[in-house]
Amino acid sequence: MPKPSRLGYIQSYPHLLVDFGDGDFNSCLRATKTFKAGDYVAPLELGKLTKGPKTYTSVQYGPGSNDHIELNSDLVYINHSCDPNVAFDLSSSDPSEWHVRALRRIETGGSVTFFYPSTEWDMDQPFACECRAKTCLGSIYGAKYLTLSQLAAQRWISPYILKLVAEREKSL
Repeated sequence: MPKPSRLGYIQSYPHLLVDFGDGDFNSCLRATKTFKAGDYVAPLELGKLTKGPKTYTSVQYGPGSNDHIELNSDLVYINHSCDPNVAFDLSSSDPSEWHVRALRRIETGGSVTFFYPSTEWDMDQPFACECRAKTCLGSIYGAKYLTLSQLAAQRWISPYILKLVAEREKSL
């Protein structure tokens, strides 16, 4: 299933809308209603997810190098921020309970963002971050390249990422 595009766009979720920018990597996902911290923003619906290899559009759901899903929905347009407003909560062993949750208030029209290393151990396509947050890390390579204190500064890190960091720290 291809990611949504401007041509023939059909909204995947009732309170989220893709803002298609000009050129590559200039689109974002916007909230069409206000979300409070803790609100469920969207379910990660099994019919919209497909397991696959690590790619720049996939989200890691477990500790294995092949534990990746393609979102196949508007959620693929959630951009990275070092000060994110949502988390991909993949902590349940039951994939039907996976969801996107607001970490803080998101105003109507606000861009929806998440901290990519919160789910990604080693990014398929590292990049120079342009989030402009006070806590911006500058370059995003994945959690494997961050210190425990850098990760602890975030509102949400997936449990398997924390476990991988703990294993790395033990081996040092």
